[in-house]
Amino acid sequence: VISGLCLSRAFLRVTKQYLPHVARLCLISTFLEDGIRMWFQWSEQRDYIEATWSCGFFLATGFVLLNLIGQIGERHSITHRAARVHQRVSVFQTVAYSILWDLKFFMRNLALGGGLLLLLAESRSEGKSMFAGVPSMGQSSPKQYMQLGGRVLLVLMFMTLLHFDSSFFSILQNMVGTALIVLVAVGFKTKLAALTLVLWLLAINIYFNAFWTVPAYKPMHDYLKYDFFQTLSVIGGLLLLVALGPGGVSMDEKKKEW
Repeated sequence: VISGLCLSRAFLRVTKQYLPHVARLCLISTFLEDGIRMWFQWSEQRDYIEATWSCGFFLATGFVLLNLIGQIGERHSITHRAARVHQRVSVFQTVAYSILWDLKFFMRNLALGGGLLLLLAESRSEGKSMFAGVPSMGQSSPKQYMQLGGRVLLVLMFMTLLHFDSSFFSILQNMVGTALIVLVAVGFKTKLAALTLVLWLLAINIYFNAFWTVPAYKPMHDYLKYDFFQTLSVIGGLLLLVALGPGGVSMDEKKKEW
């Protein structure tokens, strides 16, 4: 644990200037990819919405156009406003594409929402009514509760990766993974746990979602590509935790008062 803490601190010292920017870029990567895919698969997306919801040609076209604008319209601004737009798009897509009824995809969309919530918290000011230099008397701000909510939602991604079988590797992976997500959720040794989860999730993402190895004309290519970039966005949320910490509502913060 001590060596891991030393490594994480060294990593932060080297990357502290770049890590938040990389985290934000990873966070919105799934929206950028989805917007580009919609642009090049316009007719397929429209036909899917029209067939699924029986809403007619014009309403289906309007939905795809609205979704496309929401996906890439804010690509130049990885900010508070962009995070709000992407959150609305994520909820909109969850319902429109019937992801709401698929537990795995629903939990992963919630995890993505957790990353966006962390981005919103990062951009949120603490409130103009507070006097400069005056302590908050231990009260938790809305920003800190947003950070707590973002951490809890992020760990839902890893709950979809648990394998319930009797093999030794699966049992070990489930035990280690569960311990790490609990640490992130409660905010204890958060940066080290989040960095470990980043490395674990990155390895799983490259190995299992290697869409570049599947021909583009096969449906599996789009499925793996979607899953790859969605997972990359969750990695971005975890990188925000590594760069900025868990916030005030966490065991790491409470330890400073002991």
